[in-house]
Amino acid sequence: MDTEVADTAMNTELANRATPAIAQHDVVNVLRALAMDAVQKANSGHPGMPMGMAEIAEVLWRRHLRHNPANPKWADRDRFVLSNGHGSTLQYALLHLAGYDLSIGELKRFRQLHSKTPGHPEFGVTPGIETTTGPLGQGIANAVGFAIAEKLLAAEFNREGFDIVDHYTYVFLGDGCMMEGISHEACSLAGTLGLGKLIAFYDDNGISIDGRVDGWFTDDTPKRFDSYGWHVLPNIDGHDSEAVHRAIVAAKSVTDRPSLICCQTVIANGSPNKAGTHEAHGAALGDKEVGATRAAIGWGYPPFVIPPHVYNAWDARDRGAVAEAIWQKKFAAYARKYPSEAREFERRMNGELPASFEARVRELIANANDKAETIATRKASQNTIEGLAPTLPELVGGSADLAASNLTLWSGSKAIARDCGGNYLYYGVREFAMAAIMNGITLHGGFIAYGGTFLTFSDYCRSALRMAALMRIGTIFVFTHDSIGLGEDGPTHQPIEHAASLRLIANMDVWRPCDTTESVVAWAAAIERRDGPTSLLFSRQNVPFQPRLPETLANIRRGGYVLVEPNSAPHVAIIATGSEVAVAIEAQRILASGGISVRVVSMPSTNVFDRQDESYRGRVLPPHLPCVAVEAGVTDLWRKYVGRSGEVVGIDCFGESAPAGDLFRHFGLTAERVVEAVQSVLARQAGARCQKRTEMRVG
Repeated sequence: MDTEVADTAMNTELANRATPAIAQHDVVNVLRALAMDAVQKANSGHPGMPMGMAEIAEVLWRRHLRHNPANPKWADRDRFVLSNGHGSTLQYALLHLAGYDLSIGELKRFRQLHSKTPGHPEFGVTPGIETTTGPLGQGIANAVGFAIAEKLLAAEFNREGFDIVDHYTYVFLGDGCMMEGISHEACSLAGTLGLGKLIAFYDDNGISIDGRVDGWFTDDTPKRFDSYGWHVLPNIDGHDSEAVHRAIVAAKSVTDRPSLICCQTVIANGSPNKAGTHEAHGAALGDKEVGATRAAIGWGYPPFVIPPHVYNAWDARDRGAVAEAIWQKKFAAYARKYPSEAREFERRMNGELPASFEARVRELIANANDKAETIATRKASQNTIEGLAPTLPELVGGSADLAASNLTLWSGSKAIARDCGGNYLYYGVREFAMAAIMNGITLHGGFIAYGGTFLTFSDYCRSALRMAALMRIGTIFVFTHDSIGLGEDGPTHQPIEHAASLRLIANMDVWRPCDTTESVVAWAAAIERRDGPTSLLFSRQNVPFQPRLPETLANIRRGGYVLVEPNSAPHVAIIATGSEVAVAIEAQRILASGGISVRVVSMPSTNVFDRQDESYRGRVLPPHLPCVAVEAGVTDLWRKYVGRSGEVVGIDCFGESAPAGDLFRHFGLTAERVVEAVQSVLARQAGARCQKRTEMRVG
């Protein structure tokens, strides 16, 4: 008999065993049982947090959370984020019990290949998971992004009597999240913005993997959050369901500040021998302790068997359907009174671009081509934002205290503040939080989030960039001052390995345009992309415009293309990107005067080029054509294009403090150095041919 059928039969047999008091007891302890059983079966995981937060989760999910398991994408649902994502079995248990499309069989397959219950919650894998968490602190930052998105949508679309955007963001977090610096960055900004629909639950159990945290974490967390401007509810007994309920009610009553409910809990509560110890944090309890825990909490059911009275108590499908139906009725009335706003809301929440978007992009490309401006690509980026933003009200921009340098502002930018909506966030010097908050805004829906900092500070953002790529969401990261071309600020601010390292992130598209036209195309590609993030790399210094034939323009979208083709068959190809395309063009001119025909390939996005079909890539870079690549950065990545017989002109050391022109000459990023590289490659090729002919004659 199928195990799930057998479980159902057993559930029927157990149906009459519960009294109301026992039922409530079981409704909480089912979370502990599923957590310890799933971790034990996998022999891997973190049972302690789910067991310690069981009462908190039960009160929130059964009494307060407004959601519809049948429609996890309902626009006005409450959002729930598990920032302490190592306790993922808690969220899987909640989703299964509430009626989401997550079977008990999937809980049995916890942490197994291709299951819907991976080790940490993953967006897009498990129905009902709002964001991927696990790297501690990022979940709370994502939650701040969710709350910002709710605030902005409400300000834009709600009308008197029609609060069509009116939901909470709830987030669980633990000591690890509190210790991570990103929680300071994000929660400080949340307090400044007065995000009253954000309610966080701090699992204050005093334990981390290494043991009791009082040896390394002695912050007064309530005072810390009070100083941020949060509404703080301290010293809540996390195992007293009514105390937790009262705290949530109190948090909801404060609408002008985010709330932190500080819940004092015992990790692995219910385990006779491991409760309150670090042994329960990141390892299975063991069969003997699981059995002892069953007896201690009065859970008399076999592993993964859930009696009907527990399922009935947890089932949120009817409540969810009613809640969404009420909202749908309200939205229908809203649509009758405000039809254009309703259509715009639906377009935005469905992630659809305006019908006029493609035409506007074509117009901007034509304008860039006609103007042929020599400007910095960061300025070309700003011009593109200026051209696109009026047709894209979903664009929400920002910068980490570098707006005047990143040029992420446009004439219609309106600062998001405590008491008003807007479309531009001044993040302050909070690069990591900025990146993670943008991910949250993107995940919420209704917005396309972009934000800027210097490329070298992408290091601060790194983990959030990776998470965006892992989640396959369309966040846009703007990184300016993309090379030693930023000049006098010196090696601390000059990116060397950064462009290459971003290109190595799976599913991250990186664009480094060479002029105004490529900048427009890069922005359009980033905005249109729905299955992954994009990093846009722009120069501080001016770069010359590159003229193109009409048929060449279309190929920019392919990531790499032939920018200049000689009149005769090329002897060599020079591949370049960003500001070094101008260097390649000058080298091509010098070599042409000496009778060497050169193809210049501009490659603004290696990631996009690598996804093109083999035929196209072969036409741009034929296997027989020797290659030289030039970029003001590390050389390793380019060797896959030039091969062992080619050369790369780049920088494999840190920069220096000096004017940009001096630096390019000092480090050999000049047309003359590229010419030397081409001549060297061709000489080796000629020598190899000569040797081969000699060997053939001897043979």
